[in-house]
Amino acid sequence: MQELFKLLSENLYPGRGIALGRSADGKRSVVVYFIMGRSVNSRNRIFEETADGIRTRAFDESKMTDPSLIIYHPVRSFGRGLIVTNGDQTDTIRDFLERGLPFDQALRTREFEPDGPNWTPRISGLLSPDGSYKLSILKAADRSGTDCSRYTFEYPGIVGKGHFISTYETDGDPLPSFHGEPREVAFGDESAQELANKVWAALNGENKVSLFVRTVELETGETETVIINKHQEG
Repeated sequence: MQELFKLLSENLYPGRGIALGRSADGKRSVVVYFIMGRSVNSRNRIFEETADGIRTRAFDESKMTDPSLIIYHPVRSFGRGLIVTNGDQTDTIRDFLERGLPFDQALRTREFEPDGPNWTPRISGLLSPDGSYKLSILKAADRSGTDCSRYTFEYPGIVGKGHFISTYETDGDPLPSFHGEPREVAFGDESAQELANKVWAALNGENKVSLFVRTVELETGETETVIINKHQEG
């Protein structure tokens, strides 16, 4: 188990990443979501807060060429829970939960992104009010992208511990998909702002685009949210 910022500082391009867990004092759930980009289209984005979470938006509308895989709602509240993903499967998960159907059943209707040869995985997380959480990855089962492998991991929410999953292992051409189980990471007692500052500093300066960090008080449901956008720094 290592600190999230150390793991990120050693990786040039994890792509998009989700970390869920519990603070070291045991009182708060912790949520981290970030996006990175190599193309002009991917880098031309910011996070914008909405009534129930956040959405991605073009920073410069004149530079937007294809919104299909980069404009979506990465974070949506569901009751006192929270859905976090790297695509429009956020809405698929929410729709299934509203019908009383489970997280993993929603994701059986989806697969990786149609952007061969990368076949970018779809990663998703579900944070429950009691601090437990699930993480999922949908990724190509072969290089041709003809089949989809689906993995779901469930965790109880252990004090001082979290798990991190990303779309890619690191940079490459084509980009290598994340493999194995989500990485165990340690969480301290930092505030959302302190944690966001450390994570943002750890992400590669050329490729990082936007960051969302939230802490949730388990007893009261009160939240602290921080959003950092590269295009709006300063």
